[in-house]
Amino acid sequence: MTLRTLDDAGELAGLRVFVRADLNVPLHDGRVADDLRIRATLPTITEILGRGASVVLGSHLGRPGGRPVDELRLAPVADRLAELLERDVMPLDDVVGPEVEAVTNHLEPGEVVLLENLRFDPGEEADDPAFAGRLAELADAYVDDAFGAVHRAHASVAALPELMRASGRPAVAGRLVEREVEVLGRLLAGPDEPYVAILGGAKVSDKLSTIRALADRVDAMLIGGAMAFTLIAADGGEVGNSLVERDRFEEVREARSHAKERGVLVMVPQDVVAATEISADAERRTVPAADIPRGFTGLDIGPRTVEEFGHIIADAKTILWNGPMGVFELEPFSAGTRGVATAIANSGAFTVVGGGDSLLAIKRAELEDAFDHLSTGGGASLEFLEGRALPGITALED
Repeated sequence: MTLRTLDDAGELAGLRVFVRADLNVPLHDGRVADDLRIRATLPTITEILGRGASVVLGSHLGRPGGRPVDELRLAPVADRLAELLERDVMPLDDVVGPEVEAVTNHLEPGEVVLLENLRFDPGEEADDPAFAGRLAELADAYVDDAFGAVHRAHASVAALPELMRASGRPAVAGRLVEREVEVLGRLLAGPDEPYVAILGGAKVSDKLSTIRALADRVDAMLIGGAMAFTLIAADGGEVGNSLVERDRFEEVREARSHAKERGVLVMVPQDVVAATEISADAERRTVPAADIPRGFTGLDIGPRTVEEFGHIIADAKTILWNGPMGVFELEPFSAGTRGVATAIANSGAFTVVGGGDSLLAIKRAELEDAFDHLSTGGGASLEFLEGRALPGITALED
């Protein structure tokens, strides 16, 4: 893969640069609650401005379904971005249209505008060439810095860069996308071994393709979170009221059989913290993961599992982590995720973490500086590591 980057964009002075960013951040009471994704794209925006260009920013926020939703407007994001850039960021009221064009046609070098939520227009998720054409009218060059969206065949990610290239205008990757491809490419190309993948989250169906693909690449897989109960139940374990996808039993068995044939160690929890309901005040017990009492739900991996996972993690040279080990948002069920995060941080391995919940868990444990790479793309990073062709990356390749 040869990815075109900002180094290949040529002279930018005096140009309007459309930057597709991933500013899909949580909002609370009209303010940004977590600015990690905004901070992640600052190097790209700052470099473009420093090269004498103006910036037209585009991003999605949430899932408005192709129509305006007041709670998903980007004005609060513009406010936080302005604070971080220490310069004005003008939020626009529309995505495209005459008023947007009137503003973008008169931008001066160093100015930044933020289009309204791209997903307010149905053409975005439809990868509509006509909508992409209207976005193309707003800029002289294109930079994709939204790694979290590169697996989506959406207009601002796929059709727009292709249209820009076809018209002789630069279409390149920003520094964030460049770094993600570099790091994740390292995991594909030949990571140091042992290579350990740690997967968590709610549904095993969301990660079955990842499990299959990683079985050809890793030395061990450690599986926690609610998704582990489908694996345990498929082997005949009693998991109480825990989430189980029974229609996936055959696929789970096939995936584990494939991993065994490849000599990959697949570990599921030996013990869990179970409770009568998802509440900090609920009755809870630490019990064997394959013998959870009726009326109880497994909500975290137990201390024995943390210890066993820790032994595998300590010997690893490369670690990929995606997904929490339980309902870490509630303190009685946070110890497993925190214990795994601490073990990874102390491992000495090359460590890559993806997925919003995993990143939040690291932040809560104040371990952000202990990891080599925090990926801003949960689904995108997993699809990349499965070896899939991602629309947003394909559009930027030579």
